[in-house]
Amino acid sequence: MNTLTYLFLVALGFSLLIQLWLTLRQRRHVAAHRAAVPEAFTGRITLEAHQKAADYTLSNTRMDIVELFFGALLLLGWTLGGGLEWLDIQWRALAWSPVMTGVAVIVSMTLISALLDLPFNIYRTFAIEQKFGFNRTTPLLFVSDLVKQTLLMAIIGLPLLWLVLQLMQGAGEFWWFYVWAVWTGFSLLMMWAYPAFIAPLFNKFKPLDDAEMKQRIEQLLERCGFTSKGVFVMDGSRRSSHGNAYFTGLGDNKRIVFFDTLLKSLNVDEVEAVLAHELGHFKRNHIKKRIVSMTVISLLSLALLGWLMQYHDFYTGLGVSQPSTYIALTLFMMVAPLFSIYLQPIFAWVSRKHEFEADDFAAQNSNADNLIKALVKLYEENANTLTPDPLYSAFHDSHPPASVRIAHLSAKLEPTLSS
Repeated sequence: MNTLTYLFLVALGFSLLIQLWLTLRQRRHVAAHRAAVPEAFTGRITLEAHQKAADYTLSNTRMDIVELFFGALLLLGWTLGGGLEWLDIQWRALAWSPVMTGVAVIVSMTLISALLDLPFNIYRTFAIEQKFGFNRTTPLLFVSDLVKQTLLMAIIGLPLLWLVLQLMQGAGEFWWFYVWAVWTGFSLLMMWAYPAFIAPLFNKFKPLDDAEMKQRIEQLLERCGFTSKGVFVMDGSRRSSHGNAYFTGLGDNKRIVFFDTLLKSLNVDEVEAVLAHELGHFKRNHIKKRIVSMTVISLLSLALLGWLMQYHDFYTGLGVSQPSTYIALTLFMMVAPLFSIYLQPIFAWVSRKHEFEADDFAAQNSNADNLIKALVKLYEENANTLTPDPLYSAFHDSHPPASVRIAHLSAKLEPTLSS
């Protein structure tokens, strides 16, 4: 074993221990606060709903631990266990071009990994989600989604993968810059195309037909100076009873989407407040900032890969004897999360900061009390725990803890109440 092997094993061990420690903290904290509704939610959330959310969280975190260990074993199997080496040897025996061999290796590895992950996805959908009354996905719909996703990945992903490997193989020393340009362009194209061409393959979208709600939304959009291709209702209830709302698209192809489950649970005032929050993300340039940050990170990552793949120890230290561009890409994608995990709290902090800013925008352009009411309903209906462990939340959660977020919004009401 060379130095990189030891570094890899240490990184894997630390990553595993950190995630296990945080998950166990979350389980202990949620279980310890299961018996009583937090003071901030007294009279708003029933004890039964609070305990359901706690039990839902405990079930999911139990599954997280199983998947955590399975993922670590799978990574060891692909690398030091010789799985990737064996797969590479089988495809090299066909004497195809390096690019086509690379496509075959990466696709076959991806399919094998997906098949190994499939039991976990099935269990989460048909055991955990079913147990807590959220699942509405039938086995036929589950299989249909799986087939569509696979075909979509083949139609879109294979040409992109071929182009990336072609550039890595023949574009010279600065291949990583050309790959970055291609990847950035592809990502922007997908953001633009997703609402019109991809999302409708999985869900039905229809224009909002509630006249009163549509008028209130149009007035809000006009006040905020936002234009879109329309407001749509998505049949989220086909798969789950969870409710949500989101913006999608880019440029002149932006859409506002409400889950039908959300519209059934919120009144007009609350829907307007939720939309104002989503508009806050747009008006505060959170989407643009996210695109820029991801673009910079991808450039730095590809440059790092360009440097690493020059060293033979990079391959042998991770269980592969024959260097190649496609093996370098595969190893980097598998191992990078062990080191990028330490950036996760920073990304989570930025995301929570953006959520506060969007809440502030909603309070200014709609009504903070209506947003509070909407959030409380969504916390209850989605069984979001009201008592996450602070460290676990700081590391994992893209949204502020429920009590912190409600307190932040409640402070916006004080000037109004005092006047």
